[in-house]
Amino acid sequence: MSHTTTASPVISAGVRTDFLSHRNAAELVASVGVIECLRGMSLTIEADFMRWHDFDKSARVANHSQDGVIELMPVSDQQNYAFKYVNGHPVNTRHGLPTVMAFGALASVATGMPVFLSELTLTTALRTAATSAMVARRLMRPGSRTMALIGNGSQSEFQALAFHGLLGIRELRLFDIDAAATRKLKANLAPYDLDVVCCGSTAEAVEGADIVTTVTADKAYATILHADMIRPGMHINAVGGDCPGKTELAAEVLQRADVFVEFEPQTRIEGDLQQMPADFAVTEFWRVLKGEVPGRTSEQQITVFDSVGFTLEDDSALRHMRALAESAGMLEPLELIPELDDPKNLFALLGTGQRASRAAALPARAATPQPEVTAL
Repeated sequence: MSHTTTASPVISAGVRTDFLSHRNAAELVASVGVIECLRGMSLTIEADFMRWHDFDKSARVANHSQDGVIELMPVSDQQNYAFKYVNGHPVNTRHGLPTVMAFGALASVATGMPVFLSELTLTTALRTAATSAMVARRLMRPGSRTMALIGNGSQSEFQALAFHGLLGIRELRLFDIDAAATRKLKANLAPYDLDVVCCGSTAEAVEGADIVTTVTADKAYATILHADMIRPGMHINAVGGDCPGKTELAAEVLQRADVFVEFEPQTRIEGDLQQMPADFAVTEFWRVLKGEVPGRTSEQQITVFDSVGFTLEDDSALRHMRALAESAGMLEPLELIPELDDPKNLFALLGTGQRASRAAALPARAATPQPEVTAL
């Protein structure tokens, strides 16, 4: 865990927790525009990566089961503490549930007061795509216009629109083993100025692509992308390998590329990097942003972003969505923490209930049958 100590923040008194529901979040994103929301979120994430050492960071805490994983993801700086609860259960679609469900919170570091609670199911898809675009801007080959998108599930539209709206991708080549998912994605992208090609295999989809995005869901040691599919100059945005036992890229793909990650201790456990030896060299992406190391260095270089999702991005996304919702008047008050006249007298909350309980108990005792006493 890393930690930077600076001056203590100013304490702000008051008991208030704002709430952003999934309905309000969806309405907010629709009103702002998906691409504009992605653009603002990407800029916020980039600004936070630029102050990497301000954050107290750790790998997420994960509880694994046969069918999925449930994770808690914390991070803090000197002003805010943030966490996300998120699951990953590919089997959920059989039960009418999303594969990924999430919520999160912001709290004041000065007081511990939770100031914002929000859905993060929609927001997670947005922040993942916004991060992918932020990284690709520095790692893709200049002039890239074609992207293969392997895995056409719930995150695919956001990835497509981030690369289209923020980076200028004009052609998308789609493949999913579920043809209905590909038809869904193509229909959802119809309003946008994109050439969409539905392909019959991963190999067909990646042919001629400048960028390859993999965002598959199966919790398995899978090989979606093989070394013989890779061409010089490609940028690979590997999103789906995000927990132990879940991969998308052949080890040979990583060996041929320069690999960039968010937070190395986490990616070595959860990303495609988990299949590589401990001394396999990678670069944390914040170092590229700060100019400590180069990103792309040549037209022929193959680059990989081994994306697992890091909680610093959720902190950025929470603050961005909160600011948008506040401006739009879409935050709702949530009675989560009691406001006490005397903060040392928590028991006072029970005052009315205690009196009611005592009043209800008196008739009950009066009605209790008493043993008969016979006079001697």
